[in-house]
Amino acid sequence: MKLAVATWNKTGGVMGKSITLDAQDSPCNPQVAVTAAQKLITDGVVGVDGPYCSGDAIPTSLLFYRAHIPVVDPAATNPKLTEQGFNNIFRTIGRDDEQGGFAAGIIASKLHAKKVAIIHDNTVYAKGLADQTRLALGKYPGVKVVFFDAITPGSKDFSSFLTQLRTKNPDLTYFTGYYSDGGLLLKQFVQLQVSGRFMAGDANNDPTFISLAGSDAQKALITTAPTPALLPNAKGFVRQYQATYHTAPGAYSTYSYDAMNILLRGIQKAHSTTGPAIIRALHTVKNYHGITGLITFNAKGDRTQIQYIVETVRNGHFVRASI
Repeated sequence: MKLAVATWNKTGGVMGKSITLDAQDSPCNPQVAVTAAQKLITDGVVGVDGPYCSGDAIPTSLLFYRAHIPVVDPAATNPKLTEQGFNNIFRTIGRDDEQGGFAAGIIASKLHAKKVAIIHDNTVYAKGLADQTRLALGKYPGVKVVFFDAITPGSKDFSSFLTQLRTKNPDLTYFTGYYSDGGLLLKQFVQLQVSGRFMAGDANNDPTFISLAGSDAQKALITTAPTPALLPNAKGFVRQYQATYHTAPGAYSTYSYDAMNILLRGIQKAHSTTGPAIIRALHTVKNYHGITGLITFNAKGDRTQIQYIVETVRNGHFVRASI
């Protein structure tokens, strides 16, 4: 987001005015997120890029809707976010029902798993992706979900949970929670010799997953929208990001960058900082050439073109899997 704003400010900002970021934290905690949203509204922001978690995005969306503030979200994937009938909500990332359908196709048609375990953590994002994947798997004859349960987020020892899982002899286990649990879960999954492959959702696409799983990370498959290193249009962005921050961009950095650029273009097109005018301009976004690909919003604010891939880990880095 900072890189996008800096680029715009170098060329005169928007409508001749410099852009200022007002950053408030919402650490995947709905109560904190609501407080942060109220602060942004009080501050008089004209648009929002974020938040990261669906559990934060859904409750704050009502506040931003009532305040007529446009939101372009780069990471919240729960379908409910854009199913509430709010005209001010858009996103540059896909939805859980899209990723769940993709994951189900990989599980059933590519990996030929018959007995599937699905693990979530009861957060809005993880439970949503788990539910959508289970629903999509029901369309494949002969595939059965033999285990569907939630871990306790933040646990360090998953041995008793995994012991229960092991009795089901799954052909594949799909974890839909976050990387901070996913890395440890995979490590203990291997240690306890649970049968079958281990696959995880896009919230595990983070370097911390690799560091927590150690050498076992290479045994994971990750369903995700393409990460920066695998996006042809993002090479210049990756170089600029690394030169500026001396670290690689995260999984959602490119989607945040596109979201900010689209939001600022909306203000420019509306030639106004009033919410309703910007919202109307955002509804006209069609075939925007973002670094994550072409972006068009449908009437609900969802992105109409979204690609998913499967990644794995090689030499400490996420790479595209050959399956």
